[in-house]
Amino acid sequence: MNLLIQHVKKLSIVDIANHLNVSKTTISFILNGRAQEKRIGKELVERVQKFVEEVGYKPNSLAKSLRTGKSNIIGLMVEDISNPFFASIARLIEDRAYKNGYKIIYCSTDNDTAKTRDLISMFRDRHVDGYIIAPPEGIEEDIASLIKDGMPVVLFDRHLPKVNTDYVEIDNRFSSYNATMHLVQQGYKNIAYITFASNQTQMQARLHGYKDALDESGLKHYIQEIVFSPDEELIMGPIKTFLKKHKNLDAIFFGTNHVGTCGLKVINSLGLKVPGDLALVSFDDYDVFKLFSPPVSAIAQPIEAIADSVITVLLNKLNTSSQHISSQSIILKTDFNIRGSSKSNSV
Repeated sequence: MNLLIQHVKKLSIVDIANHLNVSKTTISFILNGRAQEKRIGKELVERVQKFVEEVGYKPNSLAKSLRTGKSNIIGLMVEDISNPFFASIARLIEDRAYKNGYKIIYCSTDNDTAKTRDLISMFRDRHVDGYIIAPPEGIEEDIASLIKDGMPVVLFDRHLPKVNTDYVEIDNRFSSYNATMHLVQQGYKNIAYITFASNQTQMQARLHGYKDALDESGLKHYIQEIVFSPDEELIMGPIKTFLKKHKNLDAIFFGTNHVGTCGLKVINSLGLKVPGDLALVSFDDYDVFKLFSPPVSAIAQPIEAIADSVITVLLNKLNTSSQHISSQSIILKTDFNIRGSSKSNSV
């Protein structure tokens, strides 16, 4: 067979066996590193390896995963891979996974339940060995099905209360309470909380932390929940309307960095001064917050610790044959970086 013609389509083990006049079983043993175990002669092994190198043969990874039961691939599903928080965690997970012999396939769910189901199905078809997921609402049954089928699953950033699996997240409620109390202690009385509308565990915990602090201080709640949209104008519009309606506000706590950056644009457009007109605090520290004038006080999640905890838990599950290991709930602490945006001159 003409090798140039054969190169047009992907070579198979059968093609190599026919060309070298050797059984496909023997070729398979050699390519899978079992030549010595099967007592295949050194000369034949070298002949096969030389030929494979010449033609640039690469084994079908899917077929190999069906034979071995392992693809050495991990599926990583986040809300939005372009978000600095998720991008940073994904990069660290990828590095650690690669050092342990695994590759990562990323994807963004956009918090879309139907899209997430399709992505899980795609990962199943690719025979990934394990799943790391920042789950949207409504996929409890899908994840429960993965776990029932013996697939290692680790959730992070938020969890699903009805699904018994490992998860890694931060102490959202205390972090939010602590940031709100900082504003109270600075003397601010009319403190708003602007966030995305969501029933996810981390978002609800942040909202409760804000309410806890104001209830404890005897102050009124001012809450604006915005429907998430990739179009920033659809986030900025409700913020602008809210600020015009509540001119008595003296401080704002943004529930995510995405809401926070949109909020900064609105505040600039309205000509409001920080912290003179409005003091600011945001969840999820971000470079933009450090560059704003004055720099914005923000809650910093422990990115490295989250990534390390997530991949450690998953690798332990992948390297343990028993599927009956008790699930872990790892809750990590945050740092609150106080900057000029939340400091009152009167305190």
